[in-house]
Amino acid sequence: MADITSSVRPAWVDDDLFPFESRFVDIDGHTVHYVDEGSGPTLLLLHGNPTWSFLWRDAISALCGEFRCVALDYPGFGLSTAQPGYRYLPEEHADVVTRFVDTLGLEGVTLVGQDWGGAIGLAVAQRRPKVFDRLVLANTWAWPVNGDMHFESFARIVGGLPMRFLVRRLNLIVNAFIPIGHRRRKPTAAEMTHYRRALDTPERRQACAVLPGRILGSRAFFAEVEAGLTDIAHLPTLIVWGDADFAFRPQERERLEATFPDHKTVIVEGSGIYVESDAPEEFVAAIRGWATT
Repeated sequence: MADITSSVRPAWVDDDLFPFESRFVDIDGHTVHYVDEGSGPTLLLLHGNPTWSFLWRDAISALCGEFRCVALDYPGFGLSTAQPGYRYLPEEHADVVTRFVDTLGLEGVTLVGQDWGGAIGLAVAQRRPKVFDRLVLANTWAWPVNGDMHFESFARIVGGLPMRFLVRRLNLIVNAFIPIGHRRRKPTAAEMTHYRRALDTPERRQACAVLPGRILGSRAFFAEVEAGLTDIAHLPTLIVWGDADFAFRPQERERLEATFPDHKTVIVEGSGIYVESDAPEEFVAAIRGWATT
C-alpha cells in the first residue's frame, strides 16, 4: 500500500491545463508527485528532460477513459522533491521508479517512455519482468553512446561546466528545449510557465542540468540496460517516432526496431522530440490502434 505523504499542489498549476488530482508518495525519503487517472490496463508514463508529468496531459485526458494512466515526476522535476544528497542521475531515477512501481503495487503495466523515460523505464522493466506486459517507446534510446559524435558533442557542450552554470542561472534547457522540441505547434505561454515554474530556482534546475552530461557519464548504467534488453525483447512494442527530432535520429529508431522484433512503428511526420505533446492526437491514435490489435 502506498505511503501517501501530505504535500500541497502549488497554486501556479492551472486546473484547466492540468485537470488531474495531484498525489504525493514518500519513496525512500523523496516526495514523489504523480497522477493516477482512469481505469483499465495500466500505462506508466515516464518523462524526459526538462519535462514532468505535465508533458502527458493531453494523452492522459484522451486515454483515461480506456486506461489507468499513471505518470510521476522524478525527484527534482515537476512537483517532486528530492531528499538531500540525491544526485539526479538516471540510475538513481531508475531506482526511484522501481520503488514507485513496488509501492503502488502496479501490475499488467505498459511502459510508455519518452527521451530519458525510455532508458529509465526499460531498466525498471528488466528489474520487474512480471510487472510489464508491453512497451511504448517514443524518441528514446537504451545503450551507451560514448564515441558517437552526435551525442558526444551534445553531452560535452550542454553537460559542460559553463553550460550547466547557464542552465542553473537562466533556466536555459527549459527555455531552449521545450520550443525546439515542438515542431508541429508552438507551446503556449501558459505551457511554458508550467515548465519554468517547475524549475524556478537555480537549486531546482540542478536536476535538469545534470542529465546532459550523464549521456556519457552514466555509461555503466546504459551498458547494464543494453545487456538486459534480451530479457525483455519479446515484449510487444509500439515505437512512436517524431521524425523532426533534434536529438534522436532514424538510426536510433532502427536499432529499437531491431531490438524488439514484435514491434509496430508509427512515424509522426514533422513532430519533434516531445511527440506526445507536439502531436497528441496522432500519439493517442497510435496507442489506441495498437492496443486493440
